[in-house]
Amino acid sequence: MPAEHLGSTEDIAQDTIHAPVTEEPPVVQLIDANIYQDQHLVLHNVSLEIEKGSFLYIIGKTGSGKSSLIKTIYGVIPLREGKGMVAGFDLTTIKKRHLYKLRRRLGMVFQDFNLLADRNVEENLQFVLSATGWKDKFKMKARIEEVLRRVGLFYMKHKWPHELSGGEQQRVAIGRALLNYPELIIADEPTGNLDPDTSDDILKCLYQLNQDNKTTIVLATHDYRLLDQYPSRVIRCHQGNVFL
Repeated sequence: MPAEHLGSTEDIAQDTIHAPVTEEPPVVQLIDANIYQDQHLVLHNVSLEIEKGSFLYIIGKTGSGKSSLIKTIYGVIPLREGKGMVAGFDLTTIKKRHLYKLRRRLGMVFQDFNLLADRNVEENLQFVLSATGWKDKFKMKARIEEVLRRVGLFYMKHKWPHELSGGEQQRVAIGRALLNYPELIIADEPTGNLDPDTSDDILKCLYQLNQDNKTTIVLATHDYRLLDQYPSRVIRCHQGNVFL
């Protein structure tokens, strides 16, 4: 190609300057956030970013503020001071009546499985889809089967919660969290009620979701043993501070 067709160095630089930026914003961004429980300041000057597709541990002793941090992310604790964005929602301006919109973009997994005892596995998941606006029964069935395959429970969809082990119930809870294609799954002490071997299985399940499907995972735990099995980024809550 003739040299004159290549453009000058200045032209190339200008093209680079004006090239569109395609980098995605963080799923979670907190800037100088002060986090309160009622009137008590729990964590101060919290600044952190959680990128899409990342796997992140939040650690700290009981009472260190890790649960308060998580509750702020999904809107249970209002953010009164500082700035915060989660899945495109501004935590400082979102109205209480609109919190359901934020939470539909998040998947929650808790220490207690919170399955409905009067429904089998499939019906538990169907209840969530119906409650979040799904109408098409064929699409609902397909989505339920898809998430149950991901968590290794497809052949247990007709079992009742009392027929499942603790680890299996927590896998159902993880599948439930996946139903609405969340931008972020928050797991708050998901292995707290499980024995060590079962805890390892649950961590492996969450880690595989992150690796295979690029699902963003935030896992709060006080079981530091888990960090050695699947090393990843760690945030530590200690004495009112968050250490990155």
